[in-house]
Amino acid sequence: MKSTTKDLVFIALSTTIFIVCTFITVPFYVPFTMQTFALFSIIGLLGTKRACISVTLYLLLGIIGLPVFSGFRGGLGILLGVTGGYLIGFLLTAFLSGTLIKLIYKNHKSGFIKYFICMGAGLCLCYLFGTLWYLTFYTNSAEPVSAVSVLSVCVFPFVLPDIAKIVLSYYVVRLLKKHITAL
Repeated sequence: MKSTTKDLVFIALSTTIFIVCTFITVPFYVPFTMQTFALFSIIGLLGTKRACISVTLYLLLGIIGLPVFSGFRGGLGILLGVTGGYLIGFLLTAFLSGTLIKLIYKNHKSGFIKYFICMGAGLCLCYLFGTLWYLTFYTNSAEPVSAVSVLSVCVFPFVLPDIAKIVLSYYVVRLLKKHITAL
């Protein structure tokens, strides 16, 4: 597929926004970043192909050592560490959620519930992949742990904030989509 200059600009801009949102930390019971908010917004605004390219570019920048991952970290070691599965899960989320949106919205009018289901499915895939990755790496370097204790650390504290980020991204996408498609 041929990319236009507009595609390249949107991909570069969305990658930059993704990186900036990685550094925005919201203090909460368990602090979280606005990274998934950016991911959901990018998927909703740009579609599967451009969102996947944007996330891939983000991962490549981190792999080569630029401090684009949370905590201003970078390098292949972060991606291959216990939380690297969630970073790879962002790419899976972009693919699944973007594909679902394209399929569901193809024949039906868009709406919040459909958007929420599409983004929620991608988020669940990210949680699943990241948690399995975490469990695999953690149990190889320490004693085995239960799935519930891993979920208590890796998923449960983030569910409500991620739901809020899906809701927020829906309104951002709704507000900006008409301007993006007009360009």
